[in-house]
Amino acid sequence: MCRRAADSGVMGPLQGEPRRLNGGQLRCLYCGLLQDRVATLEHEWVFLEPDMTPLAHTVPAEHRWIELSDGRVTVYGVCPPDPFQRCRIEHRLACSAQRLPDLWPWLTALRAENGRRAERQLQADPEPSEPPEEWPDAG
Repeated sequence: MCRRAADSGVMGPLQGEPRRLNGGQLRCLYCGLLQDRVATLEHEWVFLEPDMTPLAHTVPAEHRWIELSDGRVTVYGVCPPDPFQRCRIEHRLACSAQRLPDLWPWLTALRAENGRRAERQLQADPEPSEPPEEWPDAG
């Protein structure tokens, strides 16, 4: 059974259409790495792991985010998916600083690599960057 986007860690509903479909990137509050802020079909926002597009059949149905032609994403619960279909995953699943169960082996490896990246980033720049004076509207 596939989950609705509202049940999968999406930040919250927007009133009307998103102001812009290209949400940009923000640093994760837990690990400090960049995450992509992307609009969903439901006019909400979700934070996705940047530069990560695994084959959809390797990701459980309720965690597959498929990019649409207009830049928005939606959970893709078709089982089984096309064997060549790519998808995105939420950053929270790949975040090394958040405790999650071992959902699938390659995700565990990704979380470990993100932990090493966050550690290297901290060593290169030990001073945490100041948060912006005004946070972007996340819904």
